[in-house]
Amino acid sequence: MSATTAYDTNNVFAKILRGELPAHKVYEDDRALVFLDIMPRAPGHALVIPKAPARNILDIEPDDLAYVHQIAQKVAKAGMSAFGADGVTLQQFSEEAGGQVVFHLHVHVIPRVAGVAMKPPASEMENGDILVSHAAKLKAALEA
Repeated sequence: MSATTAYDTNNVFAKILRGELPAHKVYEDDRALVFLDIMPRAPGHALVIPKAPARNILDIEPDDLAYVHQIAQKVAKAGMSAFGADGVTLQQFSEEAGGQVVFHLHVHVIPRVAGVAMKPPASEMENGDILVSHAAKLKAALEA
């Protein structure tokens, strides 16, 4: 695949943006959406996506990329507070060879506790009640 591969308007995150699929939303404005990963690698694992259609870092407009990272920083700070984290891991994958699975740009923001390993990627679907609780904690920290 090349950097010019077309954006697929039917990817799962585009469907979430259109309200066709549910998500545990924690933040939304006119340019970005933040929601919890349903297979979190650690408690509070959130995804920050632009509302602009962008396959990945190779085709997103620079201003939209900068904005996504500004929001990722806010989410990282809130996640540190909400989940008593000692650090944070940010990940972004572009194209299949780079590890991308959903082809809408997204940044993983994962609060980390010292000495606790992350779960493997896409390894275990989280209980819905736990996701609701984690979403409420992260949303409250973002609004504080």
